[in-house]
Amino acid sequence: MLQTISPDLLPFISTVINGSLTSGHVPTVFKKARVIPTLKKPALDPSDISNYRPVSLLSFLSKTLARIVCNQLSDYLLQNNLHEPNQSGFKAAHSTETALLAVNEKLHAARSAKLSSVLILLDLSAAFDTVNHKTLLSTLRSLGICGTAWEWFASYLDGRSYQVTWKGLTSAPRRLSTGVPQGSVLGPLLFSLYTHSRGKVISLYGFSYHCYADDTQLIFSFPPSDTTVSARISACLVNISSWMTAHQLKLNPSKTELLDIPGDPTPAQDLAISLNNSMISPSATARNLGVTMDNQLSFSSHVTNVTCSCRFLLYNIRRIRPFLFTQATQVLVQSLVISRLDYCNSLLAGLPQNAILPLQMIQNADPTL
Repeated sequence: MLQTISPDLLPFISTVINGSLTSGHVPTVFKKARVIPTLKKPALDPSDISNYRPVSLLSFLSKTLARIVCNQLSDYLLQNNLHEPNQSGFKAAHSTETALLAVNEKLHAARSAKLSSVLILLDLSAAFDTVNHKTLLSTLRSLGICGTAWEWFASYLDGRSYQVTWKGLTSAPRRLSTGVPQGSVLGPLLFSLYTHSRGKVISLYGFSYHCYADDTQLIFSFPPSDTTVSARISACLVNISSWMTAHQLKLNPSKTELLDIPGDPTPAQDLAISLNNSMISPSATARNLGVTMDNQLSFSSHVTNVTCSCRFLLYNIRRIRPFLFTQATQVLVQSLVISRLDYCNSLLAGLPQNAILPLQMIQNADPTL
């Protein structure tokens, strides 16, 4: 409908957006969100509030305005070389796949040099919701954003509110005094700028790192004979946790995962990392940006998981195939099965043929049988 009447609407939309950009003011109506609680998985207990994910819905025009500002801000950061080099989130020519490739290559390079490595996947609790506005605006100013542009961001963050919709009822409006807007393309970019100084803390301890939005992957490579690894990792995590606290972010030790990747056939060290009165123990596998990584870098668990998921989907498509047109079947297979096979498949390059054979069999399967 909007596309049909767009010639009549565009002059008015352009006036509203240009007026906001030139005045440095965001209309109050653009700063209202409607939150709908949604179960994270259908099988979870609906009576447990922790099983719900808040989905924030913003108005169409507010998202259009945010997209325009996001494009201009991204261009400014790119032209002035202000992007965090180890951040792959919401950057042109970057994705979860490029982030995982960067990490995988570092781990393979360390193993080729007969070094052991530790991969730590940090987990933050409600990261986007706790961003301090004053700190964020100060960060933007330090990046050279000033004048009307800075005033626009100050207006964009100030005076935001939300209402919760549940079973046909809507709550009274509540003020949002912290956080960046969820459901907006500008929110994740602002969050990545907010955490810009985190890399300096990590580098102090000789760790390398790579981020995708609020997901942070720490990599530390060392000789297998080094006995100070646990202490160095603990010291680094404590300093990161302190930085998080100073920025009103919370590191979640219970969901932080650690992979100990040996550099030679000798047994790996018994790493026991203490953080905020919690112990982080090495695990054999860890889910990282939708890919299951293992401590041997074989991706065998990932291949198994993808294969099982695709087989289940193909089985269900075959059950309803008699009721589908050929084109509808192709759309289902492409969107549900092929998309899973394609996701981050460059990580599987160099694996032996027998390791990826199950995926090849899924690729060759005929959903019409």
